[in-house]
Amino acid sequence: MTAAFPPLRPTRIPDDAKERLRLLFIAKNARWTGGLHPQDGNHALYHREMREILEAIGLRLRIAESYDVLFAPPDVDFVFPLLNRGGFLNSEMLLPLLCTRHGLPFLGASPILRGLSDDKHLTKLEAAARHVPTAEWTVFRRGAPVDPARCPGGDRLVIKPNASSASWGIRDAFDWAGVAEAVAHIHAEGHDAIVEPFLTGSDVEVPVITVNGRPHIMPMMMFEQADPTHLRTYQEKRDLVDRSQKYRLVPFDDPALVARITDLTHRMIGIFAPFDYGRFEFRVDVTRGEIDFLEVNLNCNLWSQKVFGRSATLAGLSQADLIETIVAESLIRHGLCGRHEMAAAGTAAMSTAA
Repeated sequence: MTAAFPPLRPTRIPDDAKERLRLLFIAKNARWTGGLHPQDGNHALYHREMREILEAIGLRLRIAESYDVLFAPPDVDFVFPLLNRGGFLNSEMLLPLLCTRHGLPFLGASPILRGLSDDKHLTKLEAAARHVPTAEWTVFRRGAPVDPARCPGGDRLVIKPNASSASWGIRDAFDWAGVAEAVAHIHAEGHDAIVEPFLTGSDVEVPVITVNGRPHIMPMMMFEQADPTHLRTYQEKRDLVDRSQKYRLVPFDDPALVARITDLTHRMIGIFAPFDYGRFEFRVDVTRGEIDFLEVNLNCNLWSQKVFGRSATLAGLSQADLIETIVAESLIRHGLCGRHEMAAAGTAAMSTAA
């Protein structure tokens, strides 16, 4: 714990709300009971953990693993959507759109804000407009001309789907021929491609949740790389290959850099508000003191072994505290509970613990 990140008090869901509200939890591996998934790796463990925590909190839970549960209005009051990668372009927006169609409150952010955050090119435009340092980039939309004159400069370039998560589909290249080949491959898979220079350094992750109705920056974490020139892959991020010697997740508490990153994050937060949780990412070269904005992930990974879970521990929250706080604050925002009810529930919980 540092002075920059004081401890947090969790927001509690009152018992009467738990009895009254019906919550729909949707995730690809919502019913998973095993270990690592052969394709999704630790994401299946994450979905399992989330389901078990929601059940342990005492919420009336309905579980689904596909979009079709929302094709007709479901008999629920609130949706917790984690089915983000549906295998087609802009699939991140579908669940929020289906919920909006039914006038059904849901965790996260509105469809248009989800689309803005998942389109890395649009998010970088927002960052540049607010003077947040961002490396040169270009987007090659599928079906549009792939003009080499638009390619950013650099001896090493990174190419990935413009709506990639967990670095799926990421590649690097050292000349235009390699870039063109990578872009063609991504287009053939049905996605737009974004190209940017490789930045030496490590990723600093800034988790943001809602506390008392306002965005709150939690303790920052760094994926500290043994080799700052290593390109992290989907397989590594999902624990499908051994990455223990390549990087590690550690608290990031450099006072000067934390202050600068905090300022840059605050410039970006208002673009996406209201949102219930999100992760703002920067590439940092600690030795040179250089910071570049990378992307924003709303409805990002909340698993206890990743950024949010580790950050929550530093903030004095258990994993269950973190998830209950995120859900409780969203219920308040959507008018399903009052702030006074939550405060009373929190006081009662403290009295019981004492």
